[in-house]
Amino acid sequence: MTKLTISLAQLRIQLARADDNLATATDMIAQAAANGADIVLLPELWSTGYDLENAQQHASNLGEGIFAQVADAARENHIAVYGSLLERRGEQVMNCATLYDAAGKLRGVYRKIHLFRLFDEHLWLSEGETPALLQAGWGAAGLAICYDLRFPELFRRYTVAHGAALMLLCAEWPLARVAHWRTLLQARAIENQCFVAATNSCGETGGTVFAGHSIIIDPWGQVITEASEDECLLTADIDLGEVERVRRAIPVFEDRRPDAYLGATLLTGGSRIRAES
Repeated sequence: MTKLTISLAQLRIQLARADDNLATATDMIAQAAANGADIVLLPELWSTGYDLENAQQHASNLGEGIFAQVADAARENHIAVYGSLLERRGEQVMNCATLYDAAGKLRGVYRKIHLFRLFDEHLWLSEGETPALLQAGWGAAGLAICYDLRFPELFRRYTVAHGAALMLLCAEWPLARVAHWRTLLQARAIENQCFVAATNSCGETGGTVFAGHSIIIDPWGQVITEASEDECLLTADIDLGEVERVRRAIPVFEDRRPDAYLGATLLTGGSRIRAES
């Protein structure tokens, strides 16, 4: 299976109003299924937004609460669902992205590795420790959340170590840095010769205006579909077979030189200083 239909559910998140956000998300999940999508992506922390001071109150154990409701929506609509929520793990709270398959079964869990200090994530949340790769009938997909986008090492690992042909990313990315959003997503697609599907939130939430511009990008860096700044649902088809064709055309991974990346030659005032790392 190389053909995949993806929906991007770009929500206007209502801060700390989980029931209202769940109702909107459930409607979009049903609409995505009606559009024939195999998977729908929801934004980062879509049920609450960045109401992190009350993170303990909002968080649920994996498999319970809001997570169970997402699993139910996936199963009832026969569609896979990916997005992040607040997870309780003992005394910790994590920014946790889950992927439930069309039967409502949990297939992937990724806990955000890079916490965003500008939104005080590091004050209220605990860091994830490991990348997470989804193995599905259509191949391998790397999972990521928002600020992870600024760390190319994560995406390179998904590609080099696991051959990922698709990256799935959920976000709450501000409008003030929308140029970074688009540029970095295209860069991740081009440098890894893979598809990137990314869903963002939109509108004002908790004093911040979020960018929207949810997007799917092909392995050449071309935009397949992109949202505006308004709440919407986008659906597009991709052919994952294109990844192999692009990687044959420009064999980046065959031409990598990991052995040469271990050191650097520093030039200072005309002298050569060899630095080893």
